[in-house]
Amino acid sequence: MFERFTKDARAVVMGAVEQAEAAGSATVEAEHLLLALLEREGSRASFALAALGLAGRPEVVRDALAASRRRGGLSQAETDALAGLGIDVSEIVARVEEVHGVGAMSGDLKAKGWWSGRRAFGRSAKEVLEKGLRIAVARRDRHIGDEHILLALTVRPGVAGEVLADHGVTHESVARVLYGGGEAKAG
Repeated sequence: MFERFTKDARAVVMGAVEQAEAAGSATVEAEHLLLALLEREGSRASFALAALGLAGRPEVVRDALAASRRRGGLSQAETDALAGLGIDVSEIVARVEEVHGVGAMSGDLKAKGWWSGRRAFGRSAKEVLEKGLRIAVARRDRHIGDEHILLALTVRPGVAGEVLADHGVTHESVARVLYGGGEAKAG
């Protein structure tokens, strides 16, 4: 599948690996793909992110992702659903951190220092890349671009999609910017 990726899409995948390594994560996840997309310039996805007001604001996304990691990877929607069942995730996080230290639920490997070698792609990243392929095929595009990865992130449930939606980056808004029907169109 990787041979069908454009130069920009390959750069996003490689950037995601770098993001995972920098975070000390054992696997590359959807969140790493999102962070790598935010670093790109001069691509179709970066155009869409700029048109929707999220380009140049990686700290906002990093903060939202860090908050999710602190909750053990739960999205805000999942946290709200648990609250509806009477489960206070913030209280659970506070108790765990009281015993094991701040960030104990994050799953980061930096403190452990044992990880070496190549990062595997986790389920969420694999699903995003597969969905990106499906989106490209459905649009009859010959190659998978970084815009297909961005579109896939917007439709996949989870933290990355939720963070994008919280900032007005939805499947509909990205498609409108990239393919028309909006004020701007990527070339």
